[in-house]
Amino acid sequence: MSLVRSPAVAGAFYPADAVSLSGQIRAFLAEAGEEVGVAPKALIAPHAGYIYSGPVAAHAYAHLQPLHDVITRVVLLGPCHRVPTLGLALSSAETFLTPLGPVAIDHSLDQTLLDLPQVHVYDATHTAEHSLEVHIPFLQVVLDDFKLVPMVVGQASPAEVAEVLDRVWGGPETLIVVSSDLSHYLSYDAACAIDRKTCDAIEHLDVDAIGDAQACGRMPVKGLLHLAKRKGMCVRTLDLRNSGDTAGPRTQVVGYGSWGFWEDTSQ
Repeated sequence: MSLVRSPAVAGAFYPADAVSLSGQIRAFLAEAGEEVGVAPKALIAPHAGYIYSGPVAAHAYAHLQPLHDVITRVVLLGPCHRVPTLGLALSSAETFLTPLGPVAIDHSLDQTLLDLPQVHVYDATHTAEHSLEVHIPFLQVVLDDFKLVPMVVGQASPAEVAEVLDRVWGGPETLIVVSSDLSHYLSYDAACAIDRKTCDAIEHLDVDAIGDAQACGRMPVKGLLHLAKRKGMCVRTLDLRNSGDTAGPRTQVVGYGSWGFWEDTSQ
């Protein structure tokens, strides 16, 4: 990969024009409402086209306002849709570019991660992958200045993903974001039922209760749940809808949810 990872889905999943993109994200955030209090340590948020999943993702990102000037590193994990990979794949790029400008990649943790057998550098899986890309403009709008640690997750056990997350966990300067949509192309009622089960599993940190068809990002989701349970974290559902609620027909829908994870269990 070149030093710059160029946008792959600008103009398709979200606006390619910076003014339109920023305006759309700010509108989503305004609709979600400003959140106050302790910001979450980790988020799960969806990664579809913004007209479908953007309102749901905004309910996650609205919670970052208290740490907008504290978070300087975002560890972003998402599933691979284009080029399969084993384990977790880092990028060799120096920056990820969006219409809102470049975001520097934090390579300071590379050696710590590459010591693990499940982690490697594989640029091909990053090149066209949207599951990470669509989150970056949201982060650019809500955070002041940050670097990115992007990882595409392929075949990996919850324990393997959790081991990686534990190594990059850090303190309040580090945010963990897991990218995942939920059920795909079911009827509205069927999607609501299965997504509710997935939501319950996430709320109860129940790794084993999430099946293959329940979330496309199930591998990184399960890894986060595995570690969150070990750390005794509190999880709260921030939004749970599907494309039939936002911008699409209800004959076949895709499910979306946002969750926040707090180390302070009083949240």
